[in-house]
Amino acid sequence: MEFRTSGLNLAIVDSDKSHIDDIQIIEPLSFGKHHWSSKAFISEFSSNYSVYKSAICNSKTVGYIGSWIIGDEGHITTLAVHPDFRKKHIADILLYSLFIELKSKNIKWLTLEVRVSNIAAVNLYKKFKFKQLGIRKKYYQDNNEDGLILWTENIQNPENELMLNSIISQVIEQNNHADKL
Repeated sequence: MEFRTSGLNLAIVDSDKSHIDDIQIIEPLSFGKHHWSSKAFISEFSSNYSVYKSAICNSKTVGYIGSWIIGDEGHITTLAVHPDFRKKHIADILLYSLFIELKSKNIKWLTLEVRVSNIAAVNLYKKFKFKQLGIRKKYYQDNNEDGLILWTENIQNPENELMLNSIISQVIEQNNHADKL
């Protein structure tokens, strides 16, 4: 899928080994010293039970998202955007693209954990209608911060399609009134 947002041309593609170098630049900038290794990503990319997408701008990976597939559930494992490309709706586009991919695989629900302090991420997930269903106490090992457990309703419901279309049209329209390429 290709998008134009905030003056950027973005391609959302399946992640592969060619994206590792850029991902390994983004990882510590987003997650500090407790980030995933290249080996972990390569293993994830080759798994039949995961879906990973990269946002490409000018031949560089500027963001990525990943999910495990467990039965009819998708568990979002990571979402990161390079600091130089934040606040340009790339996270919205990545999450939208993941929703579309997982819907096509007949996934019904999405879940994830997010730091209590990560207000920007919590707000992004709320926009996509995730709801808090619990807290994992001391979930994050770097500082023992709690993790919010978020879930969606059934993403196969027709209302979900309306929500996704509304979000993506707002993201595209508020950025130079551009359309999907």
